[in-house]
Amino acid sequence: MFRKWLFFNFVVMRLSGLSIVLFALLTAFTKSQDDIYPYVPNNSFGKGEVLEYRMSYGIFNIGRGKTVIHDTYHKINDRHCFKVDVYGRTTGMVDWVADVNDQWGAYIDTVALVPHISYRKIREGKYKKDEIINFDHTKGKVEAKVLNQKTGQYKEPLYYDAPPQVRDLIAGFMYMRTQDFSKVKVNDTIVVKGFFEDTLYELKILYKGKEVVKTKAGKFNSIVLKPIMPDNKMFSGENSITAWFSDDKNRIPLKVSANMFIGSAGVELTGYSGLRNPVNRVK
Repeated sequence: MFRKWLFFNFVVMRLSGLSIVLFALLTAFTKSQDDIYPYVPNNSFGKGEVLEYRMSYGIFNIGRGKTVIHDTYHKINDRHCFKVDVYGRTTGMVDWVADVNDQWGAYIDTVALVPHISYRKIREGKYKKDEIINFDHTKGKVEAKVLNQKTGQYKEPLYYDAPPQVRDLIAGFMYMRTQDFSKVKVNDTIVVKGFFEDTLYELKILYKGKEVVKTKAGKFNSIVLKPIMPDNKMFSGENSITAWFSDDKNRIPLKVSANMFIGSAGVELTGYSGLRNPVNRVK
């Protein structure tokens, strides 16, 4: 009887110890997942949203653009994702000079709003580029693959170390739509860690207050943001770009204006559908 009691206690102790170890491992795993994919509250957008834009250069309309959040969730790396595509193409007489038909896309984590995969399909005259970027947020790595247009096969991938919560341009834009600007003061800086082509960057964005902005889709109360641009050959000065987002729950990108060395360019909202919240336009 005593031996049975000892054996029973031995088994119970081992099972209890194993349970503690398993619980600790599960807790550690859950914590690490929360650290890797921190929750970003999102009341601004959801499935089925479509935003339409016109593109201008100086006084000329040169193209059309569209942002689409697809109607279904996608599962990437065992995570639920939005599939977001951005389309842009030239129109009218501009096609004779420079035929542009680009598609940018990303699978964006619905919890952390970080990309798992991003891609670009660039068609600009004779220039073509197809690129796929894989983000491994667990290991802090980014894999970039570019298609060889002659062979139809992808070249050897390049790998980069990446900081936590790194974003591509699309995920960065979507992330900005979730920010609570009620607690931000004029000239405060917001930092977004990003990856584009072969470069990791920290984009600093200045909050410049609020104003009413007019677009082809109507007049809106807006939040004004200015990215601080590094020295480059395209944009004139570090405050050369201004972006307006709707000052409501949707945080729609309304308008972008860019001062360039060879003129000014802009993007302006022309239409929308499938918004998550009612639109707050100025009459």
